[in-house]
Amino acid sequence: MRREVALLSTLLIAAPLPLAALPALAEEAPGMIISIVGGLAPEDLLNIRATASPGGKIEARLPNGAAVKNYGCKAVNNYPWCKVEDTQDAHITGWAPARYLSPNNPAPAPEDDAAPAAEASSSQEADLPQPPEAPPPDICARLGGGEPAPPSAADIGRTAMQDAYALAFAASTAAQSDTPAPDTVGGIPCARRIGQPMTRCEVSVARKDGDSTVTVTWPDGGARVITFHGGQPAGSDSPDQFRFTREGTLNMIRVGVSERFEITDALALGE
Repeated sequence: MRREVALLSTLLIAAPLPLAALPALAEEAPGMIISIVGGLAPEDLLNIRATASPGGKIEARLPNGAAVKNYGCKAVNNYPWCKVEDTQDAHITGWAPARYLSPNNPAPAPEDDAAPAAEASSSQEADLPQPPEAPPPDICARLGGGEPAPPSAADIGRTAMQDAYALAFAASTAAQSDTPAPDTVGGIPCARRIGQPMTRCEVSVARKDGDSTVTVTWPDGGARVITFHGGQPAGSDSPDQFRFTREGTLNMIRVGVSERFEITDALALGE
């Protein structure tokens, strides 16, 4: 009897959560399990994103060994993502790649419209500049009709055909121009020093024979050149160690111990 009492006391001390809290936690989310973050490179952090996408807004970053509540997983473009919540801070919720979480949760992820991540995604979109909505085309006004006599069906058809030719010509011209890709306009997430939060760096891309050269310009001056070969990051113009990991189509690149870049395949490879 004494041995049993001593063992129970040891378990109570080592348990990360009070035993009385476990039934309530199970009732709140039956499919939830505790997963541990792992598999990251040294000094790397796992991005917790507002949406299950490598382009989703980063809500937080967690290190190896961090414990998260895993509410279930789903496949997005054949890449598994899990809905998680930090066990230490309930305000940190979002999506993380399943391969960095152990154990994995076979339960289906909650719907986005019921998850806090959906609200975060909406706020992310609200933070971005939105193009003004174009008013619907008024063919009658363009043809000078409406009052007192509306345009004929032949006039409307002729005008619509002219518009179609104009749109096709504009698309062809844009495809042949040297205008930079829209992805390069807003820059990319980057950091230059240890402990520095990610900021935005201007970027330009040159592509030739399937390979790409991405030039990243720091906000405070200077640049870093990163090359892509065979569809993946291959190196940089720095003598420091070059390494990268991938989240779906997002390349998380590190140069040396401090420089960090996040470059999508779409930007680098034009896919």
